[in-house]
Amino acid sequence: MSRTLVIGDIHGGYNALEQVMKRAKVEKEDQLIFLGDYVDGWSGTPELLSYLIQLKEEQDCIFIRGNHDALVLNWFRTAESIPKWLQHGGDSTMKAYQDVSSTIKDLHRLFLENLTDYYIDEQNRLFLHAGFANMHGPTSEFYSNTVYWDRTLWEMVLAMDKSLQPEDDFYPSRLKLFKEIYIGHTPTTRIGKTEPVNLANVWNIDTGAAFKGPISILDIDTKEFWQSDPVYELYPNETGRN
Repeated sequence: MSRTLVIGDIHGGYNALEQVMKRAKVEKEDQLIFLGDYVDGWSGTPELLSYLIQLKEEQDCIFIRGNHDALVLNWFRTAESIPKWLQHGGDSTMKAYQDVSSTIKDLHRLFLENLTDYYIDEQNRLFLHAGFANMHGPTSEFYSNTVYWDRTLWEMVLAMDKSLQPEDDFYPSRLKLFKEIYIGHTPTTRIGKTEPVNLANVWNIDTGAAFKGPISILDIDTKEFWQSDPVYELYPNETGRN
């Protein structure tokens, strides 16, 4: 029976993604929804992007755009090295591409250009990298990059009264728009968790792969999840974004 699996932030951790895909026993019949941030952090970004391009040829994959993916795309296009980007994982990406051919770089650039900002499935479940601020949903955002930079959605559910129900007067209108919302972007390790976290109808699948956490895969129907080892253990001679 096919599954719909959502995959959190990867940040160049190709070895860890391979590991967790095996642990989840991913099959070609499964639909895979990746929440973005494929790049910046560990040295496996070139191998990872080549793998994802091939994976899309073999099965149903949806690739969401993350903020780091947008930053690397800008670098591919302009060769501009933004200092803040370099400090937050860009330096590792630049080094990883030093010996990569221009042909492969062009393929990776095309992949990043064709990422989608968000996805809404037939059951009205929303998938996006970061969040949205507009009360009418991501389709109404004035700036398209909000969906891969916004942290207010996650901050809101963290601060919410846990007893609030959708029928209550003060239940946030944003949350009523969708059955469930799946995000990455803000590591759950910031609240001391290394597993996917559910608050209200929001699921955060970024379990800190860029730092000291693992990559996570979640079955959105059963809520069963699988994880890699902490990614830094698979890249012992690197520091990631620490």
